[in-house]
Amino acid sequence: MLCVVPGSAHDPGGIGRKRYSVLGAWNAATNALVSVTTDATVNAETMCALLRQIAALGLMGPVRLVLDNARYQHCALVMDLAKSLNIDLLFLPSYSPNLNLIERLWRFIKKKVLYARHYGTFQDFRGAIDGCLSKIETEHREELKSLMTHKFQTFRDVSFLAA
Repeated sequence: MLCVVPGSAHDPGGIGRKRYSVLGAWNAATNALVSVTTDATVNAETMCALLRQIAALGLMGPVRLVLDNARYQHCALVMDLAKSLNIDLLFLPSYSPNLNLIERLWRFIKKKVLYARHYGTFQDFRGAIDGCLSKIETEHREELKSLMTHKFQTFRDVSFLAA
């Protein structure tokens, strides 16, 4: 099972507003990241690029992608490509990022790279993010081991009220 959600960071103080987006999928079985980065907004084409990268991994068994409900993920282009690549898209309920493992990874990346940091140039900013992403399976592996677990809090025999 893979979990995917876009991550986005903005130029923290540069001239003009620049965007650096990371769309990633976390392999919950192998604890590996597959990602696509862009200086533009994530869209259906970016999502299709990620789907192609996932398919190219040659994963055995069914591939299920757990997604948030971003609009571009529901378009016919993405749905048709996923179907042709034998990737099952599983959409989480709205407003439930705590159910998507990769949200934990994005929080980790932000903590390591973005919080209380200033980068003089957009290239430095982008390089810091890319550098952290490249160390996920090596330098950050131990730290991520406890964070990227499959444990989720469940509630049994509890009454829920909505307001």
